[in-house]
Amino acid sequence: MRILKWLYPNLGIKRWFIVASSGIFLFAVGLAVSNNGESLGYVELKMKQFVYFITGETHWTAVPAGIAVSLIGLLLIAIGFRKMLKAFISALMPDYETSIVDTIYEKSQLKRGPKIVVIGGGTGLSVLLRGLKQYTSNLTAIVTVSDDGGSSGRLREDLGILPPGDIRNCLVALADTENLMDELFSYRFDCGGTLTGHSLGNLLIAGMTDIAGDFQKAIDQISKVLAIRGKVLASTLEQVTLGAELEDGSVIKGESNFRNFRSPIKRVFLEPDICATVPEAMEAIFAAEAIILGPGSLYSSVIPNLLVDDIQRAIRQATALKLYVCNVMTEPGETTNYTASQHLKALIEHCGEGLVDAVMVNTEEIPVHLLQKYKSKGAIPVYADIKELEQLAIRVIEEDLIYETDLVRHHPEKLAKCIIRSIFRSKNLRERVTLVDEYLLQRKLNA
Repeated sequence: MRILKWLYPNLGIKRWFIVASSGIFLFAVGLAVSNNGESLGYVELKMKQFVYFITGETHWTAVPAGIAVSLIGLLLIAIGFRKMLKAFISALMPDYETSIVDTIYEKSQLKRGPKIVVIGGGTGLSVLLRGLKQYTSNLTAIVTVSDDGGSSGRLREDLGILPPGDIRNCLVALADTENLMDELFSYRFDCGGTLTGHSLGNLLIAGMTDIAGDFQKAIDQISKVLAIRGKVLASTLEQVTLGAELEDGSVIKGESNFRNFRSPIKRVFLEPDICATVPEAMEAIFAAEAIILGPGSLYSSVIPNLLVDDIQRAIRQATALKLYVCNVMTEPGETTNYTASQHLKALIEHCGEGLVDAVMVNTEEIPVHLLQKYKSKGAIPVYADIKELEQLAIRVIEEDLIYETDLVRHHPEKLAKCIIRSIFRSKNLRERVTLVDEYLLQRKLNA
């Protein structure tokens, strides 16, 4: 019988179970002796007689002795259960033995965090998720699937699956062991032949799609393997092509061609123009306390998700705070010389008004040496034209959000803190959080 396996030698459990059981017995006996109860019958009677004998056979002098016995019992209970728990943890999760209490506490607090839906794609979305996962595990990333270049494009053409690249980046960003998974999933083969240029993560998603028979099911299965904090969803499970109509009247199709524009973009579109999203995306949007658009490429990462009718309709109907995070740098060919208000106007022109409650812009100065590096590639900082933004009747949130490395990007922690504060101050969230949640969230933000 399986239950007899608990009696096997060298498990390190039996002895501590006996210690804890003895502690429970002593606690009960000591309590009964100290209050002169009758709950233990014959055993208690003999125990009381022994205690009365060694204390002069006086009930009142036996009371402190009974309390002492109860305290000894409590000590044995604590030692026994602690050792048993340590034996379980060292056997099942040896790497987490020293931090299990912190891990359990952190996960329990993350489950109490706000429900946030982030919509976009590319590097910007993964940067945002890296920051937000420190505050909540109630995250849903809705990711664009219109990429047709690089490894994703080749897998899409050869295997007929949706492009996995942006999905892969989001899975890695939400993983507990992010650094290891990033190195593993981002590894690209350079051995010649058909594998050259493919990332290991993309191939794993492709393989799991074949096993599961469904792209979203494959993402869900890999999410379990990585133990991610949240959920990653494709904006649609249909094969879509992203196109752009330019100001000069020409039309370009294929996201991989978006940096070769001869004229500014007038509008972007999906083919087919009618495509449905997955039900989980709709449910997440309706249940969200905040919906974050961006950061990410305006025309190739953010807007394509909003062109899926179900997603746009759900966002309009949702009662959550709707926040657009504007990019910190322009993108040559796509948003050349765009200001923050021009980014927002592009969203309005494609989706109409009322989709965004607030816009978050960076006001931190970028180092000169980085400006020169980007200028040589045709990119400049996105100017936060506050007056023009305010004329659009949308609340403006100004923050220092730059991550100063060899690249100019949003700082994950700065961005996440600013977003969480904005969510926390919004009416929708304040009506739903408890006082305990409020205290814990404020303490973490002020850390």
